Amino acid sequence: EVTEKLEEVVMIWTKQIRQVLVESEQIRREAGDVGPAAELEHWKSRMSSFNSLLDEIRSSRVKKIISILQAARSKTLQQWKKLDSSITIAANEAKDNVRYLYTLDKFFGPLAHASPVMMEHIPSLMNTVCMIYCTSPYYNTSEHMTSLFLKITNQMINTCKTYLCEG
Repeated sequence: EVTEKLEEVVMIWTKQIRQVLVESEQIRREAGDVGPAAELEHWKSRMSSFNSLLDEIRSSRVKKIISILQAARSKTLQQWKKLDSSITIAANEAKDNVRYLYTLDKFFGPLAHASPVMMEHIPSLMNTVCMIYCTSPYYNTSEHMTSLFLKITNQMINTCKTYLCEG
């Protein structure tokens, strides 16, 4: 009877965790003119969410329940282990992406506040983006790179618009 109740609890957690994973994989809706800082903020938020979830999954309360179900040889643990692995991967991806995107952070200010003659920042920025593409185990997909380049371009356009309107 205790095992059944604990299995019900784990099934509820499983459903909630699956929902978090599904939501994290959905396409983001962003304004058409957001800059590259939005990319960093997105991954920081995602990292925070997944780290909180990992902290909860690894809490002593959850560990006790899982160990009781292991002793009872519960079949619900197969799903639980897969989800635990998926959450760990998602958390590692977010952490890694934040780490790499922080290397671009030093360019975001100059890109946003420079005059349209921002050419001195572009080679270093592109070298850093290339480094991310070549070394990041998670961020080096065409989807991520396209999104990043779009945001960098948006920022350059916004900077030029601001310069023209103020000048």
